[in-house]
Amino acid sequence: MTVSEDAAARPRRPTRPWAARLRDLHASLAPFVLLPLLLTVSSGVGYRLLRDWGGLDRQASHVLMVLHEGEWLRRWLGPTGETLYVLLNGLGLLWMLATGAALAWRRLRRQLERGAP
Repeated sequence: MTVSEDAAARPRRPTRPWAARLRDLHASLAPFVLLPLLLTVSSGVGYRLLRDWGGLDRQASHVLMVLHEGEWLRRWLGPTGETLYVLLNGLGLLWMLATGAALAWRRLRRQLERGAP
């Protein structure tokens, strides 16, 4: 039996719609993106509020900038740890925004086509 005959003999799995595959990819990446984004947002907002309204000086609130910028990764990943953190955080955010927007747009279009609110 040749390779092409073997492939023809096997039952083919039905391909899933692109939206289902996109939703699965979106959901599988979300846990890995959530914690770094929460850390970045909370430390960035905390830094600004504590500096402006809390009256803390730059030195007292420096630990929040260390968290915000990913400097804490230097211990394990060296000088590139900070850059990787920022890059992956940004790419993760863009991925989640793009896939979430695509899925939301698809749902909105289907609802409008049905005439549902």
